[in-house]
Order: sequence, then C-alpha cells, then structure tokens
Amino acid sequence: MSAFVAESDADPTALVDGERWFVVQSRPRQELYAAQQLGRQEFHTFVPRLRKTVRHARRQRSVLAALFPRYLFVALDLEHDRWRSVLGTFGVTTMIMDGERPRPVPPGIVEGLAGIAGGDGAVDFGDRLRVGADVRFLDGPFAEQIGRILRLDERGRVAVLLEVMGGERTVRAQASSLLPVDD
Repeated sequence: MSAFVAESDADPTALVDGERWFVVQSRPRQELYAAQQLGRQEFHTFVPRLRKTVRHARRQRSVLAALFPRYLFVALDLEHDRWRSVLGTFGVTTMIMDGERPRPVPPGIVEGLAGIAGGDGAVDFGDRLRVGADVRFLDGPFAEQIGRILRLDERGRVAVLLEVMGGERTVRAQASSLLPVDD
C-alpha cells in the first residue's frame, strides 16, 4: 500500500508500480472524511475540489467543494492491496465495480485533474475556457445547464449563450462557476 497524500502534500498522481486509480463513493458531503479514513489505512487518495462562491443572507464567501460530490479517487494495486477493506471504511458507501472487482479509472483522467489543481486541491479550469466552448453551470439558478461561451473578460466574467424558456438568452456568470464540457 502507498502512503496517504493529504490535499497539500506531494504529487497526487505519483503511483507505485502496479497501482491504478479507482473511484470510491462516499456518504453525502463526506468525501474528505472518507479520504482521511482511507489515509489512516495508508491508502493514497485524491479528492479534486473547486472553489465556489456561496451566498447567504446578503453575504458571499468562497468555499472549497468537491468537484464530484460523493466521489473520490483511491490508488490501489488489486493484486497486492487489501482493496476490500476500502468498502468497510467509515464514510465510504461503495466503489465503482466491474463485476466482482473495482473498475479502474481510464489513464490520464486523475493525472489531468491533479495537473490543474492548486496547492489547496482546488481544480482551476479558467485557462480551459474559451469562446465557443460548451460549459456546464456549477451553481446558481442555471446549475447543471449547458451553454456556449460568447465572451470572456480578464476579470473572470463570462457571457454564455443558454437556451432558456424556449429561446436563446445571454447569461453572465463568473468563470469559477463554469466547468468545461469535453466534446
């Protein structure tokens, strides 16, 4: 088993020979707790997060939230690690399986996310946003809707063409509230 890597420690993509990344499903809002518990068992984990703006009672603050709510990644060598212990870990619900064994994440996905993550584990897609690209809204009234970028400015404001109420409308958003949609 490899050592646990906290959010700000070494390169989360550094795998030992034979290891692959696998997806673990956690209980609601317990991704970091599950990662901590897996770390106590000396499993190597990665929880990609993103910075979101939360508004409440006329106040606004920036928080780190899971990029994939209820999911995290764990590095395992199925031939040598006791991977079934992951299923009995506090905070863990299940793993994405392929029959009787965990299904590995395709190579490059976790590494790509870690490559654009900062020291706090926050993934920054800002430089991947470009005019004409399709994006998904992460929060606000248009959460989960997909639109196309019309304009970008240097302060992180984006104009997105969105289909709303039977027609196309231009909606303004912060770049941090948008996730690029791969083609």
